[in-house]
Amino acid sequence: MRDKIYFASDFHLGVGQKSSSFEREKRIVAWLDFIKDDAKELYLIGDIFDFWFEYKTVVPKGFIRFLGKLAQLADAGVAITLFKGNHDMWIFSYFKEQLNATIIDDELIFERNGKTFYLHHGDGLGPGDAKYKLLKKIFRSAVCQWLFSVLHPSIGMGIAQRWSKHSRAANSDEEQFLGDDKEWLILYANKLLGKERFDYFIFGHRHLPYDRALDNSRIVNLGEWINFQTYAIWDGQSLVLKNWNDGHPSNF
Repeated sequence: MRDKIYFASDFHLGVGQKSSSFEREKRIVAWLDFIKDDAKELYLIGDIFDFWFEYKTVVPKGFIRFLGKLAQLADAGVAITLFKGNHDMWIFSYFKEQLNATIIDDELIFERNGKTFYLHHGDGLGPGDAKYKLLKKIFRSAVCQWLFSVLHPSIGMGIAQRWSKHSRAANSDEEQFLGDDKEWLILYANKLLGKERFDYFIFGHRHLPYDRALDNSRIVNLGEWINFQTYAIWDGQSLVLKNWNDGHPSNF
């Protein structure tokens, strides 16, 4: 019976050496194969690719096993939702056309079994980080996207690959939890709770997975698949953060 909802983020496919990205892709495909029989909905909450830009007739080369598995899930009736992250914010219509996927620019709010969910990749939320918030506006502008699109794909992808080598995903130190009073996504969620009721907040972007209680609510950060291989599952009653360990999922 298809009655489960799965959430994952920050696969960063393409980052690092080709061999490590390929092994990570195979782990992700194995996980998708594992969930294919009971998944009703799949939410991929940003930075699925370390870089993605859709030209009018060209998309990035690679990830064929991952894309093929998504197509298999879509053909089986799984509703797929893709969020734009800070690394793959230039997703446009390709996945809508090929997978009938829903593409989310920013936040998504929905209700399931009387519980309200707030989903967002997590970039640019909370206090501080003014430099990135400005860059996000520039990179998402129609003018910037058009200027990049006129570059030959080999040039554009080359620029992106050089940029990627300096990204947090490629050069991350061990992530440390900063505390409930300093984690910007927790601060953001608490601010929203002052205005509106949500049962669950689910974010990506912050590469450290965590599950924290808030005021009559919970916040789950999904982590990433370079080090943690974590995801969340909603079974209609409870939301659980899990770890995928080569076919042996366990609670995180």
